[in-house]
Amino acid sequence: MEFTHKRGKRRDDSGLGSVLDVLLANARLVLGVSGAAVLAIATLAVKRLIDRATSPRDEGDPKAEQKTLEESWQDLALIKATQKPPKRQRREDLSEPLLPPAPPEPRACPAPPEPPQVESIPQHCLTLQEKLLLHHSSLLAVHEAQAAFGRQLARSICAELQNFLRNKCPELPFGSLFLSGPLLDGLGALAADHVHFMLPVVLDAALWSLIPGEDTVVRNPRYWMIKRRALEYFPRGCSPWDKFLVGRYLSSNALNETLHKLLVASINWPAIGSLLGSLIRPVVASRELRLEVKHEQVELSIALFPVVEMDGRVLLAAPPQGLVENLWLESFGRAEASKVRELDAGDAGARQRCLRVLNGVCRSHPALHRLSGSPLVHVVLHLSAAGSDWAEGSLAARFQQVLEELVGYLEQGVLPSYFNHKVNLFGELLEEEIEEMGFLLYRAVAEPELLLGEK
Repeated sequence: MEFTHKRGKRRDDSGLGSVLDVLLANARLVLGVSGAAVLAIATLAVKRLIDRATSPRDEGDPKAEQKTLEESWQDLALIKATQKPPKRQRREDLSEPLLPPAPPEPRACPAPPEPPQVESIPQHCLTLQEKLLLHHSSLLAVHEAQAAFGRQLARSICAELQNFLRNKCPELPFGSLFLSGPLLDGLGALAADHVHFMLPVVLDAALWSLIPGEDTVVRNPRYWMIKRRALEYFPRGCSPWDKFLVGRYLSSNALNETLHKLLVASINWPAIGSLLGSLIRPVVASRELRLEVKHEQVELSIALFPVVEMDGRVLLAAPPQGLVENLWLESFGRAEASKVRELDAGDAGARQRCLRVLNGVCRSHPALHRLSGSPLVHVVLHLSAAGSDWAEGSLAARFQQVLEELVGYLEQGVLPSYFNHKVNLFGELLEEEIEEMGFLLYRAVAEPELLLGEK
């Protein structure tokens, strides 16, 4: 039995050996000499492990088991010590550049704790003076090229309207149309968009006279009446303007209605607009005589005002809403612009700049719309008469002073005109409007940035 077992074992061993020989021979062809050598060592170690596992142990030897385990660990160590065969280099790999050795990875260090977040402080805190100058230059100043083009386009439309009126109404002695308003006077030129066409109504001083506003039915010194006189010597029809009489007074409303019909129904605005590269439309629903002009470079809002100049007064055909149709509004616009420019030229002042900022503020706040224009100019003129310093370096101080003065005038509900102290420029404001404007300006006295949109 023993012989048979050993023989069988030998036969098995010879069979296993022949298989291993075949594998090693083929491995030499596939893996090369070095690869086959490594495989042979590993195979031999495995074969020895199998032999020990299948061979009988000598039961009388106490160290046999210990020896078997030690040899097994040695063989396992031999297997672990065998390195993987190197990768066989391909021909195409020889042409690739050698990569530099990768730098050793730095040891990860614990990140230091982040410092507490501190709110960033502006490097330079602007003063009110600097904020006003920045606000003026970036938001309010009109680009000169755009303003020049707006004036040129307005003059072209004005010339076309002048030619039409002379051809259509040769019997009415209109004077030469001229431009006025924010685009021309420089006091409120927030954008190159608002223009006034002033249409002079030439009256014969022997046939017409002015009635002061306080002597009229409205008892308002701001509104005047123009009376036809000497009817016993010069009956109706002697003056070409007699067709606009209501009673014995020249009706501003009747004149405006006639001009409105001409603007809306008689003038070929599409043809004129095509000639000037613009779209011109009369505003039909407005009580005012107004044109809306759209051009690819600028948009204009043009208001037409018949104007009468007599006895040093400038009266506009802009009656208040109501039943009285014969009233003419006294305008201080020309005198305002002339006086402000004269004062600035005398002391190199910043009144015009201050007014542009103030008008911009009133335009950007709906509650302050009624303050823009004449009221602001007259407050500035009153301060100038009181001897305030209007040098450019005092712009911030004067700005705040104007706000304080406005609050005081609103509290009284009276802002007297600089040119006629009988005229109250706040006379047409409602009590609710006065309260709303006064509350906003009262807050702005302490925090002017509220008006500049910075808070």
